[in-house]
Amino acid sequence: MKKSKARKIIVKFLNKEAASHELDKLNKWLKNKKNQTDFNHFVKAEYLTIACMSDYDLQEAKKNIYRKLKKVEKTRRIVIYKKIAVAASFTLLFTLGLIQINKKEKGIIQTETIEIGSSKAILTLENGNQVSLEKGKLYANEKVNSNGEELLYIASVGSQTKDNNEEPSYNYLAIPRGGKFFIKLVDGTKVWLNSESKIKYPTRFIKGETRMVELLYGEAYFEVSPSTKHNGDAFKVITKNQEVNVLGTEFNIKAYSDEDEIATTLVNGSVEINNGKVKKTIKPNQQSVLNSKNPSLIKIVEIDAAQETSWVKDVFSFNEETLGEMMQVLSRWYNVDVVFETAERKNYVFTGVLERTKSIHDILKLIEGTSEEDIKFEINQKIIIVK
Repeated sequence: MKKSKARKIIVKFLNKEAASHELDKLNKWLKNKKNQTDFNHFVKAEYLTIACMSDYDLQEAKKNIYRKLKKVEKTRRIVIYKKIAVAASFTLLFTLGLIQINKKEKGIIQTETIEIGSSKAILTLENGNQVSLEKGKLYANEKVNSNGEELLYIASVGSQTKDNNEEPSYNYLAIPRGGKFFIKLVDGTKVWLNSESKIKYPTRFIKGETRMVELLYGEAYFEVSPSTKHNGDAFKVITKNQEVNVLGTEFNIKAYSDEDEIATTLVNGSVEINNGKVKKTIKPNQQSVLNSKNPSLIKIVEIDAAQETSWVKDVFSFNEETLGEMMQVLSRWYNVDVVFETAERKNYVFTGVLERTKSIHDILKLIEGTSEEDIKFEINQKIIIVK
């Protein structure tokens, strides 16, 4: 067995994804002492952190392989980049060095450089003027300042008593495809906005009234300043078909214009979901799902909130998602369009985690290198063609 093939099986073994026939091949390969050395070296180089920089227990690994060979494993899942347990107190991540597992270069045809997503946004002020925000570009007025990566509203202009006949003033922040941005509202609430998102919010909150913002579309992660700091004033987020009522908590809302579902995921605290007909409260690691095709129903599902909100930490996390769903997420971050030559490709299932700081070429190359379905990509004029 070639070393490249062996390494590919090692990866699947470490992630508990290897089929019985693959484990059989690995078991035979490890009977050679030179291969045992290669096994240790590869695991040490690719998987172990500085804190765990010691040889992998080869004998225990061989025992595990033998035990697993007694079981029939059937799986079609393809691991791209996944958390693995090396020791009880360490959870590690693959790096994109995993690409080296498959030495047979399939070669992605690329005619244009695709930029990695970065901090960028368009701020629309209450007078209608628009300001382009991007990394390295400073902006400030009497209410807000920005370094190009975050927008910080000045607290001193915040929660005040409402004057007679006073109309509230609003700002809008729009994040384009290929962008992200952080905003700290005047009450101290923190909001992270994902690609292709837009939020509407007041430049100051009125004492004694609900603090209200509107996610017009897209995805946003909220860390709400608790009501105890604002005279008991609650906080509400409005989306196209629902309202989220909170007192102080952390949660994520995904409500893209081109998707039928609105998904609200609670990290901690408690929120109430209201679609005008039904009210439901969700707990941490629960997600409410509201479908525009059946807006009277709110479905509650258990979920790993850390995985669902990993984008805030510049990580893509996929859990048995189809290639079609995955490419939709990648298209927003890298500002590209995706075309599938055959509809069947959309249904291939993937599980894993990818760094958003890597180039689209590296991401696609990694998918090619770990795919068992002979998937190939071509990039032409900012269009990714899935072959």
